[in-house]
Amino acid sequence: MRLAPLIAAAAFVAAAPVMANAQEVTPLVTAEWLQAHAGDENLVIVDIRDNIADTDLGDLPYIANAVVAPYAAYGWRTEVDGVPAQIPGDEEIAALIGGLGIDGDDHVVIVPWGTDSSEFGGATRVYWTFKYLGHDAVSILDGGWRQYDALGGERVAEAAVPVATTFPINVRPELRATTPDVEAALADGTALIDGRPEEQFLGQSKSPVVRIEGTIPGSRNIPHSAVYSADYASFALPETVAALAQGVGLGENEKNIVFCNTGHWASIAWFALSEVGGNKNTAMYDGSMAEWAADPARPIQ
Repeated sequence: MRLAPLIAAAAFVAAAPVMANAQEVTPLVTAEWLQAHAGDENLVIVDIRDNIADTDLGDLPYIANAVVAPYAAYGWRTEVDGVPAQIPGDEEIAALIGGLGIDGDDHVVIVPWGTDSSEFGGATRVYWTFKYLGHDAVSILDGGWRQYDALGGERVAEAAVPVATTFPINVRPELRATTPDVEAALADGTALIDGRPEEQFLGQSKSPVVRIEGTIPGSRNIPHSAVYSADYASFALPETVAALAQGVGLGENEKNIVFCNTGHWASIAWFALSEVGGNKNTAMYDGSMAEWAADPARPIQ
């Protein structure tokens, strides 16, 4: 993987995300902030980049002070009851996070490659995992490694070696929608937001893990690519998210459930609406279309 250095620019990213400080944790932090705070006590940088060894980064491929937990390989998602890519059970995911040396007092900063919206979705999915488990002190490095490296962030030969600890959890079920929740949403008119590309939303193509083309009836489409700029390696601004929500008729703070195929792209839409846009009535359907469409009795539009 080759990643050209760049610094975010243009209207899409005209304003930098609000920087977190010791008193405030924000959903997005900048590379400048991370460079300034990388050595802070109780700050844990979690590098979720996949396939680091397959890049051309030479002898210094890792982020200084970061622990490594690749999105695809660490165990962030697993098959549960035949449904792919689910969050593991409480004890299992708590042990995985504790194995990274993260406890309840730590501010976690997640770093993806920042390649495009789909890859950035690894960070939003891990972020959602922490929030679902009741850990609020979590942020994502906006633009990921691309912005970090563009700024000249310190690189090292080996990743940090964590000391395992106990990670406490306090599950927030309201952040995770189940199939019965979606069935109830169909009955009561709760907004359903499909975060997949338009061609999948329209039933023109599908993921291999989904039985049939189509979407959940009445759903509205906010494609994941609409909220992250691959050109400038930066997440959409709040006003962009607000415009996208308004464009599909989603009211401010209106209750909604986001979904995709396996809860990966959905996490991008969830992060946009809930964390950047501020709509805390947003839940994510972890099973998404892989689970919904598995039963032929469930309606597909």
